[in-house]
Amino acid sequence: MRDRVYLVTGGSRGLGFAAAQALVGEGARVVVASPHEATASAAVDHLAQSGTPANTSTWVLADNADPATPGRLIAAAIETYGRIDGALVSVGGTPTGSVASTTDDAWRAAFESVFLGAIRLGRVLAAELGSDETSFPGGTGGSLVFVLASSVRAPLPDLAISNGLFPGLAGVVKTLAGEYGPAGVRINGLLPVRIATDRVREIDALEGDPEDVRARQSEHIPLRRYGEPEEFGRVAAFLLSPAASYVTGAMIPVDGGAIRSI
Repeated sequence: MRDRVYLVTGGSRGLGFAAAQALVGEGARVVVASPHEATASAAVDHLAQSGTPANTSTWVLADNADPATPGRLIAAAIETYGRIDGALVSVGGTPTGSVASTTDDAWRAAFESVFLGAIRLGRVLAAELGSDETSFPGGTGGSLVFVLASSVRAPLPDLAISNGLFPGLAGVVKTLAGEYGPAGVRINGLLPVRIATDRVREIDALEGDPEDVRARQSEHIPLRRYGEPEEFGRVAAFLLSPAASYVTGAMIPVDGGAIRSI
C-alpha cells in the first residue's frame, strides 16, 4: 500500500485512529479528519513517529455533518499527496436512550451527523474514486469502508437511535456498492463489537466498575475478551487495500463472534 492515500474521518482517536495507524504501518499516507484540532494534531504527530515514509499524514478540521466536508477532504488529499485511493468513514456513535425517552431534537442531530453526513461522504467520495481522473489501471477505483455498528444485525438495549439509523445506513452502503461497482469502487461496512477504545470504556463505566463490566461482557463473547483497536485497524486496512479486490457490499463483523445472527 506504499504511497496510496486514504482519508480517515474520526481519525484522531478510537477506531478511526487504529485504522490510520494500520494504514501508515503498511506504507500508506493518510488525511486525518476530526472536529477537534488538538486531538487531530496530536494524532498526526503520533502517526509521523510510526510512519515509514516521510510526510506520512496530515489533518483537516472537519465535521461529518458539514456539507462542505467531503470537498475539503478530497482537496486536502489532492493538494498534499496528489491522489486519493479510498476512505474510512467513521460515522461516530449515538447517544443512549429508549425510543420513549429520546427527543425529536436528539433524533435530528444524529440523523444529520451519523446518517446524512455519512451518506453525503459516501456519495461524493464514491463519485470521485469512480471518475476517469481517479480510476486506477485495471478498473480498480479505490475503496470505501464505513464503520457502522452491530445494531445493523440486531437491536441493542437502550440505543434506540443506533437501532433506527444504522440498519438504514447499511442498506445505503450496500446500494452504493451496487451503483459504483461498475466503476471499480468497492464499498463495505464494518460492524465492531466491544473493541477496547476510550468510548467503550466510558460506556462500561456507566454500568458500574469498568473492569467488572468488561469481565461480564466478555463472558458473552465467544473469544472471551474485548478486541484491541489494532485488531480492528488491521481488518479496516485489509478492506481498503487491493488485497480485498473482490470484496464489496459486505457487512463484516469485527466482534470476537459476539454477533450471533447469520
